[in-house]
Amino acid sequence: MTTYKHTQIGYLMLVVTLVVLALFTWAQITARSEPPSYYSGTNFAVTAVMALIVFTLASFATLTVTINETCLRIKFGYGIFAKMFPLDQIASVQSVKNHWYYGWGVRIWFWPKMWIYNVSGFDAVEIIMRNGKVYRLGTDTPSELAAAVKQAIASQFAMRDQADRRGND
Repeated sequence: MTTYKHTQIGYLMLVVTLVVLALFTWAQITARSEPPSYYSGTNFAVTAVMALIVFTLASFATLTVTINETCLRIKFGYGIFAKMFPLDQIASVQSVKNHWYYGWGVRIWFWPKMWIYNVSGFDAVEIIMRNGKVYRLGTDTPSELAAAVKQAIASQFAMRDQADRRGND
């Protein structure tokens, strides 16, 4: 059962994707309209690279965060990139602001060492795992996400404690 689900839309990435798509469409139309010759027309390799670029840009236009009983999951776009964080491995959660130079997308930042997953804006939730790894999940509702993660962790521990009591009785 899903207890939290929110999708953040990166409007700038959508605009960039549409502009690049329009540019590539214009290039394809221009190449096809040339008089036939050895060098005219479309090239399969160029078309494939263009399609790959648009596909990649489109995949980072949204970030969906989902929390269920056992884990927190993030998914960019239509799922080409996803990550799962087990709730029992999360040590702490807090709302933070990212610096502008942290950028958008999936990044590793070396000082302080952390992974950043972001599609838009500067608000994020910082998750510190029990093994010391730090992750920042971009969101346009940081207080709601932090509260949902804390609540999911608390309910998971309550269920585990209840199961332990039943086992000891």
